[in-house]
Amino acid sequence: MLLDGNLPDPLRLLLDLPEPEKAERGVAHTPREIYQQPATWNATYSRCCEHSADLSTMLRRSGVGRGIGSAPAIYLIGAGSSDYIGRTLAPLLRSRWACDVWAIPSTTLLTDFDELHLPRRTYLWISFSRSGDSPEGVALLDRALHRHPNIQHLVITCNQKGQMAQLCSENEQRARALILDEAVNDRSLAMTSSFTNMVLAGQCLAHLDDLGEFGEVVTRIVDAGRQFLSAAAHAAHAIMDLACTRACFVGSGALRAVADESALKVVELSAGNIGTLAETPLGLRHGPLSSVNDQTAFVAFLSSETRRRGYELDLLREINRKQLGRVRAAVTGPHDDDVSSLVDHCLTVERAPNLLDPYRAVLDVMFGQLMGLFASIRCGFKPDQPSPSGTINRVVAPIRLYT
Repeated sequence: MLLDGNLPDPLRLLLDLPEPEKAERGVAHTPREIYQQPATWNATYSRCCEHSADLSTMLRRSGVGRGIGSAPAIYLIGAGSSDYIGRTLAPLLRSRWACDVWAIPSTTLLTDFDELHLPRRTYLWISFSRSGDSPEGVALLDRALHRHPNIQHLVITCNQKGQMAQLCSENEQRARALILDEAVNDRSLAMTSSFTNMVLAGQCLAHLDDLGEFGEVVTRIVDAGRQFLSAAAHAAHAIMDLACTRACFVGSGALRAVADESALKVVELSAGNIGTLAETPLGLRHGPLSSVNDQTAFVAFLSSETRRRGYELDLLREINRKQLGRVRAAVTGPHDDDVSSLVDHCLTVERAPNLLDPYRAVLDVMFGQLMGLFASIRCGFKPDQPSPSGTINRVVAPIRLYT
């Protein structure tokens, strides 16, 4: 997609509003927190470097690196967006650590604990929580620390004062908290910069044995992110200005989790006025394709891996041939094949050649975040607090616990 250099950046227009108008329109936080992401990733990388020795010790103590036969089972735990962080990271950690790594929602683990926990096996739970006060996350961590000594814990959070961070400080022999900079503890309802920074922290965990070399990858990601934001804002604004009532996101592997998070951003920021669906490219063809109609914004996050990409391009050709969707978009890394002829908006993540899918997640998801932002405004809501009825809140309400 070629951009008209004379068109103003719709994200920049929001950032440049007078502060009183931002507060009145509910855009004091969300646009800034989306925009600040590339500038915050280096700080998260530096924080992981600062704590790398302690993190390495903790992982070795839990059994990571012993090989498939004696390594712990690793659960990546969170709810909502924090669950999608785990799903984004699972393929990378599984590959780098050569052991079982599974993303399990805290909402599932709390209800199905006995089916998911073998008493004689050792575990490492890596929990993700922006606030550290998620009721399911706090309840799980507290119970596991008191009842299950075969579980080691690492909590990645953006809130030093959260309950999960406090529990870690009280149980230092079995739990540790990696607390990210307060700047990424998003003030808005929707997780944006907290999401990508916790993903990046997980990527750093995967590379603790070569963190210096991984710093070069982070530099490329930051550079690509800065370049990507403006083009993504233009496309997201144009798409949501069509007032589609549905949005469908597809992706494979780590990019499937990006599709999940993008779908969540659009539905929560539009207060449910836009129905969303996330699927794999092959999964979409088994029934869910029927939901892609003339009111649907369709978005494909295209893999950099040749085999997966083949299936994805076949889906795009089918959707193009059948003229499904009101508007179609693709996010892709630099590639030889021509995607632009199959979609209305083709966004290429430049300046990041040969960047594998797990590392692209922090870049691609910004498009979904921007779609959510502009969907919220188009629906007449305040993006910082898009649920006027109070149906959802920044931190989920406390729950009753059943033993």
